Amino acid sequence: MDEFNLIYSYSRAQAIEDGVLIDVTTQAKEAGFKFHTVVTDNLFHSYIQPPAGLEGEGQSSSGRLHDLFMVLRTAILGKSATDYLELDVLFLMAPGRHERVRTIAVVGPGDHGEPVMTIMLPGDD
Repeated sequence: MDEFNLIYSYSRAQAIEDGVLIDVTTQAKEAGFKFHTVVTDNLFHSYIQPPAGLEGEGQSSSGRLHDLFMVLRTAILGKSATDYLELDVLFLMAPGRHERVRTIAVVGPGDHGEPVMTIMLPGDD
């Protein structure tokens, strides 16, 4: 094996601790996913967390996250085995105004080589 000097590494655990990734594993397991799961802070704060003014529209972070997982499950069921999936999700952004958002789900190795899932917006990687 070639030797190399590691200049810097940033673990998944550090990214969660820093708030760059948001751990949603509990909600993912409730939706039937088996892997440790995170969403990027950009996706969470831009779309999962409902915009102001939607309180009376029945919107919540947990409900929007659940909807994301249901769309993802449906998309996965329609594909052969894959570790990368792009899908569009509709988010209510204002009363009567939905936004179609491209999201990316990637399964890869975690800090210790275990399978983990990351859900993000394009450009968040």
